[in-house]
Amino acid sequence: MANQRLNYLEGDLLMIYKGSCLCGEVTFEIEGDFDNFYLCHCERCRKDTGSAHAANLFSSTANLKWLSGQDKTKTFNFRLEGHIKSFCTDCGSALPNIQMDGKLLVVPAGCMDSDINIKPQGHIFYASKANWDTDLEKVPKFQELPNG
Repeated sequence: MANQRLNYLEGDLLMIYKGSCLCGEVTFEIEGDFDNFYLCHCERCRKDTGSAHAANLFSSTANLKWLSGQDKTKTFNFRLEGHIKSFCTDCGSALPNIQMDGKLLVVPAGCMDSDINIKPQGHIFYASKANWDTDLEKVPKFQELPNG
C-alpha cells in the first residue's frame, strides 16, 4: 500500500497511515486501525464538503500524530451539537479531529495520502441525500476535464 508502513508493538502489528491537506502545510500520521467507514448524506455533511456526501473513517483505538502544521488547523463545532469539522486555515482542506471526549477519531478519507484497508460500509442519513444524487454510476466518466 502506498505511503503506509507497519509498526510492531508488543507482538501486534499496527498500521501507520499518512495524510495531509491540499497545500501540504499540515501533515499527520494515524497509527492503528479504522473501525468504520461511512458516506454521510446529511445536510450538514453535504454543506461542509460541498459534495453529495462526506466520506469519513472512524476509530476508537487509533492515534493521531500531527507531523507539521497543527497550528494551521481549526476545528468548527456546529452550534456545539456534535457536527465537528477540522480544516487547514490556509487551504480549507478537511482534516482529522477527535470527538466524544477523546474516544473517537474521525478522519476525512480524502485527506489520506496512504491507501486504506477498509471500504465504505454504508451510506448514512440517506433519506437526506440531495435530489440530484441518484444514478450517479450512470453519469459519463472522463479521465480529465472534458472539452466543451
